Amino acid sequence: MTASVRAAAPTRPDSGRVGVGTANGTFGELLQGALPGPGEATGEGRFLVTLPVARWSTARFELHPPGGGLSVVPAGKSKAAALATALLTEFDCPRDGSLLLRSSIPEGKGLASSSADLVATARAVMAVTGERVSDRRLGEMLTAIEPTDGVMHPGIVAFDHRRGVHLSTLGRLPELQIVAVDQGGLVDTLTFNFRAPGYDAPERRRYARLLGELERAVGAGDLVAVGEISTQSADLNQSRMPNHNLDALREICGTVGGLGLVACHSGTMIGVILDPRQAGYRAQLSHAVRLAQELPGHTQLYRTLGA
Repeated sequence: MTASVRAAAPTRPDSGRVGVGTANGTFGELLQGALPGPGEATGEGRFLVTLPVARWSTARFELHPPGGGLSVVPAGKSKAAALATALLTEFDCPRDGSLLLRSSIPEGKGLASSSADLVATARAVMAVTGERVSDRRLGEMLTAIEPTDGVMHPGIVAFDHRRGVHLSTLGRLPELQIVAVDQGGLVDTLTFNFRAPGYDAPERRRYARLLGELERAVGAGDLVAVGEISTQSADLNQSRMPNHNLDALREICGTVGGLGLVACHSGTMIGVILDPRQAGYRAQLSHAVRLAQELPGHTQLYRTLGA
């Protein structure tokens, strides 16, 4: 008599189990543009370079008994709910549970608030289920919801935000201070990316050169070069997302001896980059804040995640 073999049914984690995930935001991008390549004619090849900051989203996911469905708080976090549902489906788990999100990242400003919510959610769901998806697969799942920043990757990375593809890791820099001014308003990521103009061949070649220079600058820890490249990217972005404080902040940067400017390319903020290790930093910071507060908008301080 031959014994039959039956495949084991997927094991569902016990209801009541809780998982927590976190993810950082970014202060816009050190560089954002598009690269030359075979997808040039169709508008592909767009990329950004992250600048991680010490602002966080935290997700708490709790499994519930079958049949209750999935709830999310705050109720407006529909993108995070969609990702949690997609992950539970991929893991062959019932889609029952509660998702609670908290964040210190302002929304609609270009600080990767949605991306941080989504990555934190993914990490919380994976913590509960014990299942994993690769960063590549997670990138695919996020970009099925909206263009996304590369906050699932540590350090400063070049990332294709429309395809969810990690292009390269540039490295890490020391902690930097950003004196930022928010010119006001909100930017919707989906709307901006749908309407954003394309890049012609000369622009793409220029961005390829800037990315190469930025990779070398970050690798060498050359903060002056990083600031120069970031400022160029902020300048180039004015034709796509104008910020009326750019010229004034450039003057402030020169006055206080800052490293350069950094822009939220699909947001409302631009900031002056300062090096806290520089001699006279406290006076420099105080002077920069005082001058920034004279501009229209709201002055804020951000710290980058250092090495």
